[in-house]
Amino acid sequence: MSKLPNITTSIFSVMSQLANEHGAINLSQGFPNFPEDERLLQISERLIRSNIHQYTPMAGLPSLLEKIANQTLQQYNRKVNTATEMLITAGATQGVFTAINTFVNQGDEVLILDPSYDSYEPSVLVAGGKPVRVSLNLDYTPNFNKIEAAITSKTKMIVVNNPHNPTGRIWTESDFEALETILEKHPEILILGDEVYEYITFTQPHISFNTREKLKHRTVIASSFGKSLHVTGWKVGYLIAPENLMYEMKKVHQFLVFSVNSFSQHAISEYMDVVDFSEVSKMYQRKRDLFQGLIKNSRFELMPCDGTYFQVVNYNAISKENDVDFARKLIIENGVAAIPISVFYEDVTDKHMLRFCFAKTDETLIAAAEKLCSI
Repeated sequence: MSKLPNITTSIFSVMSQLANEHGAINLSQGFPNFPEDERLLQISERLIRSNIHQYTPMAGLPSLLEKIANQTLQQYNRKVNTATEMLITAGATQGVFTAINTFVNQGDEVLILDPSYDSYEPSVLVAGGKPVRVSLNLDYTPNFNKIEAAITSKTKMIVVNNPHNPTGRIWTESDFEALETILEKHPEILILGDEVYEYITFTQPHISFNTREKLKHRTVIASSFGKSLHVTGWKVGYLIAPENLMYEMKKVHQFLVFSVNSFSQHAISEYMDVVDFSEVSKMYQRKRDLFQGLIKNSRFELMPCDGTYFQVVNYNAISKENDVDFARKLIIENGVAAIPISVFYEDVTDKHMLRFCFAKTDETLIAAAEKLCSI
């Protein structure tokens, strides 16, 4: 008997396969197609023959934990205990799964804000919990009336993805204050803060749960080196949480992966001595601005993009087809792959929106934009 009877091949795989079949430019899957930082490659080349290929400690390489703690202090003014409040994970997705399966029990409810990243619901279902999907506003900002109305005596956790995939929106100070006001009435509810795009923000600054004094004692924060350092295939992320929560998560992590790839941890640890995370945002803002400028005169309507490396567009001026059919047609007839936003909703809400990934070379973005502007 399947624990996930309704889970099929992901839309990312479907669209990428279709793009390959038709030789389309792939702006669907969220990973860069440009080279890694030469400094990281040089560090990797030197380390590959070092004696670093056995298990690291279960919670993570001590030097990497220390550097994450220093970065967290510098970025968010939060002092984190490397021994009791941190955990290196096999990508943020494993961190999310670990957090949910540590604290969610049979029948517990987890609030997920739609449109939402596709790993949250399966993680809740495997834990025996009940996903409760709550739609964002039309502009993809949080609807706190709906959030509060969805809370019941069974609510165990709320998942907050900020900066937000797939929409690129970022929570404001007033958003956090609204959440704090609601959760003051529900001290038992935990928060899972998915902040994997924390270093990819533009004109509006990212506000981390690390900075929220009223919330961080009940929050598990998931971060991703794959996203921040554009090495998605390395699958290295980390969790930050108060000691009482981390203690329990380490029990699950120990028997899920035990420890994470040793080589990647060593390489990232050294790289953190030279990388400037502020440069990551600048690089992606330049790519966002390039892509927006290239398609601003097309018939696609650009939605706000505060962060992440995703640009959402509306195609109402082009077609009234549903977004899945239009995305397929875009690949087959126009040679560009995107992700339809409806697949991120439980009820398949279709607002005629597509998500493009602009974490690509300038040449790729220029070629894709030329095709999009010809529609």
